[in-house]
Amino acid sequence: MAKAKKATKKAAKATKKAAPKKAAAKKAAPKKAAGKRKPNPAFMKALTPSNTLAAIVGASPLPRTEVVKKLWAYIKKHDLQDSKNRRNINADDKLKSLFGKATVNMFEMTKIVSKHLK
Repeated sequence: MAKAKKATKKAAKATKKAAPKKAAAKKAAPKKAAGKRKPNPAFMKALTPSNTLAAIVGASPLPRTEVVKKLWAYIKKHDLQDSKNRRNINADDKLKSLFGKATVNMFEMTKIVSKHLK
């Protein structure tokens, strides 16, 4: 009986031993020079808005980023965001002619606006 107990103790010790852990070799990521980000030139290119879009943001050529900023300023000024789902924009008369429908998703809006820029 004593032999049986010793054998089970040895078996238990063998299962408790874990495989030795290997140290993960980590390499330091190359650090970029600290400085201001350069804007993407494609976003900064001045584009001319169509007549429909010009009624909202103005007729002068603007970068795409400025067009979207002015459009959001117009939406917030006239309280056109849907109160329940803030992603949706409820179009007024000017925006209906631009979007072609009464309600537009904010992600869909940028796609529609890009068609009105040359």
